[in-house]
Amino acid sequence: MHILFLVLNETEYLDDILAAFVEVGVKGATILDSQGMASAIASNVNRQIPLFGSLKSFLDSSRPYNKTVFTVVESQELLDKAINAINSVIGDICKPGIGLMFTVPVGNVYGLPKNTK
Repeated sequence: MHILFLVLNETEYLDDILAAFVEVGVKGATILDSQGMASAIASNVNRQIPLFGSLKSFLDSSRPYNKTVFTVVESQELLDKAINAINSVIGDICKPGIGLMFTVPVGNVYGLPKNTK
């Protein structure tokens, strides 16, 4: 089992990613509203860090919030399909400002329904 995380800065892709998940067999995902550290520091009225103060003008024009999507997948095959689904929607995740995707192996999962065939 694996967990797939996607921190999506370009939130307009979210609905298409979720639809692509359904198409490849991902049965569920959790979506959280999130904010990056630089954005949080730059938007802090009491900021005392000069480096981040200089980033404020850059961050004012960017999206201050993002979405973090995560899903537990049971097989490497489904994980690969989910990753390909994301890439088919957003294109190159390495382009600046798109987001970040990573996976983590999972030892035990509790609370998911058993697969009934």
